[in-house]
Amino acid sequence: MNENKKKLKFTIPKGSLQSDVTSFFERAGLKLRFSSSRDYRPSINDPELEIKLLRPQEIPNYLIGEDEFDLGISGKDWIQETNADVEIVLDLEIGEVRIVFSVPNTWEYISSLDDVLLKFNEENKIFRISTEYLTLSLNYIRNNNTYKKLYGDKAPLVITPWRTWGENSKVKIFLSFGATEAKPPEEVDAIIDNTQTGSTLRANNLRIVEIIDTSTAVLIANKNAFKDDWKKEKIKDLKVLLMGVIEASKKLHIFMNVRSENLITLLDKLPALKRPTVSKLSGDHENDWYAINTIIKKSEFLSIIPILRKYAQGLVVHEPRQILPLGELS
Repeated sequence: MNENKKKLKFTIPKGSLQSDVTSFFERAGLKLRFSSSRDYRPSINDPELEIKLLRPQEIPNYLIGEDEFDLGISGKDWIQETNADVEIVLDLEIGEVRIVFSVPNTWEYISSLDDVLLKFNEENKIFRISTEYLTLSLNYIRNNNTYKKLYGDKAPLVITPWRTWGENSKVKIFLSFGATEAKPPEEVDAIIDNTQTGSTLRANNLRIVEIIDTSTAVLIANKNAFKDDWKKEKIKDLKVLLMGVIEASKKLHIFMNVRSENLITLLDKLPALKRPTVSKLSGDHENDWYAINTIIKKSEFLSIIPILRKYAQGLVVHEPRQILPLGELS
């Protein structure tokens, strides 16, 4: 195959993560172009990438096998849920969600899964849960000590359109195909779902009882892609670009002028990514002024304002688009 015609097959998430990923790519210099809101095959300004949108729930399983996608972005939650054997290349630190166990607001006396299990058992009622996370929900419920005391090793009954399994008909888990928060109280009693702010849950008269896990979007790779030298190197190139966005989001690029008598004092007190760049100001024949150029952590900025106010002048602050860790990946 001609080297110039090689392409890396890359699948990114459709839905709530789409705008986050598109914006993230933009900061990395990768520009996605959609012909319409229903476009599942956007163009990109890198001719070596072939992009397709899929639901994040599906993506991990499409990165397994010789002829499948080479690279993808999905949530950690869906990798765990599907048990997909993929390589996690990079945590993008975007799209953070909590996976939560939620019940109706009217259940004021309920503060845990244990409370629910005991109540429904005492009243001899079937406890029904709706979720897209079948694996996670099964593990969450079966590992609960109260559940073990009440039902032993019996697995909850899992109900999907194509299959039903499990032995314990007193606790039923229904597979949801979306709008999970709308199911209680008619179809089910409680839900296990993901949320960013909890606003959708509150709008549907639900409240969070327990946080089961958290998840962020991650860059994942088909393990077979690393057998191809060209794909392996391309994945490294993309990783560097995306790491640059993550690093830049945590840093500030600052410029300032300082008098020569204050230079050493300021440098001693100034945090820096490595070493600040120091240069004499052009046209300063008496060597009274120096310019300092450095990168600091955003979290340090407020704490150094008193130092800068005392010793520096002409402070300029930039938020960098990328800081590429070129020496870390070879």
